[in-house]
Amino acid sequence: MENPVGSSSRAGEPVFRSLALEAIPEPDYADVIVVPCRQSATSDPRAWADTVFSRSAMPRWVLALMALRQQLVGLAGIPKAPADVFAVSRVAGEEALITAEDRHLDFSCGVAFDAASHLLRVTTAVRLKGWRGRLYFIPVRVLHPLVLRAMMLRAARVLARN
Repeated sequence: MENPVGSSSRAGEPVFRSLALEAIPEPDYADVIVVPCRQSATSDPRAWADTVFSRSAMPRWVLALMALRQQLVGLAGIPKAPADVFAVSRVAGEEALITAEDRHLDFSCGVAFDAASHLLRVTTAVRLKGWRGRLYFIPVRVLHPLVLRAMMLRAARVLARN
């Protein structure tokens, strides 16, 4: 019998939980990206989330893509993202949650740091709404893993320096 997200398992069985999947338990899109980090990095999930999504820590090419997104979304009738779209809404244990709800999609992102294994994990869940959401997400589906991994690797370098 399968265990739903968030349920407990028998002793010794692997269990995967994320605040992102609690927020959107039946996503239209979901992914998990994991990157190794230096041992000297912080274990504070809010610091990780803030750094991963900080404009000052993002690679320049990611900033360029985000600026392009802000210019193009109006063509599909989608509002521009507010400045605080990636603000942490909740922290529980080793994970910080970022959520955003809009007319075209709901977005949930769990940023977790496993201090024992020095792994940064970002879980993304998206619920698409209507044709605008599906249209918007066509290029995002392709670019999201590449962009997010680059942001995570940059955050790991930034936090390793501190």
